Amino acid sequence: MQAEYPLPVDLFDSLDKSSPVPLYYQLATALEAAIRSETVPPGSRLENEISLGNRLGLSRPTIRRALQELVDKGLLVRRRGIGTQVVHGRVTRNVELTSLYEDLGQSGQTPTTRVISYEIGIADETAARELGVPIGNPVLELTRLRSADGVPLAILENTLPEDFIGITREELESRGLYQLLKARGVAIRVANQRIGARAANANEADLLEIRRGSPLLTMSRTAFDNSGRAVEFGRHVYRPDLYSFELTLVDR
Repeated sequence: MQAEYPLPVDLFDSLDKSSPVPLYYQLATALEAAIRSETVPPGSRLENEISLGNRLGLSRPTIRRALQELVDKGLLVRRRGIGTQVVHGRVTRNVELTSLYEDLGQSGQTPTTRVISYEIGIADETAARELGVPIGNPVLELTRLRSADGVPLAILENTLPEDFIGITREELESRGLYQLLKARGVAIRVANQRIGARAANANEADLLEIRRGSPLLTMSRTAFDNSGRAVEFGRHVYRPDLYSFELTLVDR
């Protein structure tokens, strides 16, 4: 496990216990400035609340509230069994035909994948419509948890036509889905994509290490190859504190 990063006490020289400004807010402001300036390096694992409170002469509730302010802003992330960690950087994704795996690599972060479920099923009405196959046709159904530098970021559910049933769990855990499709000669040319938002259910909250009911970005996408055949249908959810979509709008 990564060693704790003891925050330099001089970062908080400006704290004024006689000020009408709440101490948690002063502490959060000072720590935010240190994170944004990278005085506190990205990826640092902070010392625990009791230790920090003892060194600064502040109560644990004050420390906890200050840290929660920065968790809510997407600057810190709490991870069970690890503690509080400075986020490496928010991923901003242009709405174009790329995969999350590629986006993370381009942003300088290390993507990792855990396959939650992997099964050969049959196309239901939705999958049949999106993939252009008969209801009941064999399909490959996947659910993966994608992390960036060890921090859970997205849950990816994908359905692929039977041509790709040969894709293995091991491949999915080491490479991105679009990389695997391209390695099989698929040239993805166009996709229909819908972006939305909703609250996290209990299972999603557990996987993404967030509170139940927290907001999630949603994206559904059907991708087509250069012959117009649908090659995958995906339904994904993302943590909005760590991920966003970016669009360029042009006046006609």
